[in-house]
Amino acid sequence: MSDSDQLAGGELNAAVTSALVGIHTRYLGRGPKTASTFHHGNVLVTLMHDVLTHAERSLTETGQSEVVNHIRHLFQGAMEADFREAVERLTRRKVLAFISGNHIEPDIAAELFILDGPPGKSEAAA
Repeated sequence: MSDSDQLAGGELNAAVTSALVGIHTRYLGRGPKTASTFHHGNVLVTLMHDVLTHAERSLTETGQSEVVNHIRHLFQGAMEADFREAVERLTRRKVLAFISGNHIEPDIAAELFILDGPPGKSEAAA
């Protein structure tokens, strides 16, 4: 990506959303029903709604929410490197911290990235 191709504002948010949904879909076989990304300063957040698979929903209906949360935690660890790479490429910033979580009801996932500065030009991730 050249300097003139630097994404900002809504274009950056849309590109991050698309990248993370694509990664999520590749790992889990389906993407969220809806997703959105926003950023402020050095914090970038992607929210995904309706992410649970049919099998995970079936488990929660039989009282196995803790198992689903554990499985989701394992998948988040597996996806972390790909998530970080996509965010660093698109924001041109290094990801200092990645925090990921799921809530069963309502079915929402949050992917939070703390960057080494606001999105833009950076020597670290360029």
